[in-house]
Amino acid sequence: MKNTFGNNVCLTIFGESHGPAVGAVLDGLPAGLPVEEPFLALCMDKRRARGDGLSTARTEADVVHILSGVYHGHTTGTPITLEIQNQNTRSGDYEKTAQLLRPGHADYTAYAKYHGWQDARGGGHFSGRITAGLTAAGAICLSALQAKGISIATHLYRCAGIADTPFAGAAPQQLAQQMQKVQRCVGFPLIDTSVEASMQSEIRKAGAEGDSTGGILETAILGLPAGVGEPFFDSVESALAHMALSIPAVKGIEFGSGFAFADLLGSQANDPLRWENDHAVFYTNHNGGINGGISNGMPILFRTAIKPTPSIFKPQQTISWPDGGNAELQLQGRHDPCIAPRAAIVQTCAAAVAVCDLICAWHGSQWLCTDAPIL
Repeated sequence: MKNTFGNNVCLTIFGESHGPAVGAVLDGLPAGLPVEEPFLALCMDKRRARGDGLSTARTEADVVHILSGVYHGHTTGTPITLEIQNQNTRSGDYEKTAQLLRPGHADYTAYAKYHGWQDARGGGHFSGRITAGLTAAGAICLSALQAKGISIATHLYRCAGIADTPFAGAAPQQLAQQMQKVQRCVGFPLIDTSVEASMQSEIRKAGAEGDSTGGILETAILGLPAGVGEPFFDSVESALAHMALSIPAVKGIEFGSGFAFADLLGSQANDPLRWENDHAVFYTNHNGGINGGISNGMPILFRTAIKPTPSIFKPQQTISWPDGGNAELQLQGRHDPCIAPRAAIVQTCAAAVAVCDLICAWHGSQWLCTDAPIL
């Protein structure tokens, strides 16, 4: 079982949904980086459930305890251990249906891999609860990148069938304003906040019917210069996709125009260049800021598909395990009718870890602590 990502900046996640704690170990960052706990708390608050009918009724304080690697508010250069305690577990909710495999979950595949030794309470290590540690570690990377002029933001591109305004991927100044607006959001991260009420209404409607909804997240990375990434196995797309697809419920990803490329001509899909202020600028950004696996200096844009939360309260057909036999499952417990709003900050923080890993492969980790510009 491998729970570590990265070659230069390495992230290891640990814990189970109903265990004592979840968390992460972040290794590879240089000594001297500021660790601002209020910013860390803000990122955690964006991921936190509020028990408002739009997310799970399981509310956790999600206070991050820094156990190692930080001294006097700065990284020491040694592994940073982050712990988030689980304080509001109700394992009894799962006892009556413990032998019934939940459709859409990893219950069956967990048995196939771990032969019954897995912690199944609340999904165990497969639970979205594990993203708390990922968010905490990513927030430290996000802060380090922001200090170097690289910003990352994620908004609800589409949720419960309602669309937000897309990021302006070919207009960096307009994009920066959109990203700042999204970064100020705590609940629903939106560019056009007028659609929030409609989104919430559809989510509540699905929840009231015992069902759930999905969505699409769009992430923008602004300020990453040309030249980052490798042509094949460590391409920018590979690193970002690896992290994004590691987030529970993410089932698809596209960069730039993505699957729309299939219906374009080459003359429509290519991004023409011009020379402006002593550097290359692209007229359009269909390729999402990446050519040949390497950043081209334009904003990086990618979108992920978030599937509807599999824990629903409608009766579902399943099997009983390990004794075998068909059965009907009627779930109990506390579950999100839509995970997409809370997943936005997770995707942002996951992207920050991937970008830090890519940057440090190119310049070395010490660059994060210096004032030297990227050339």
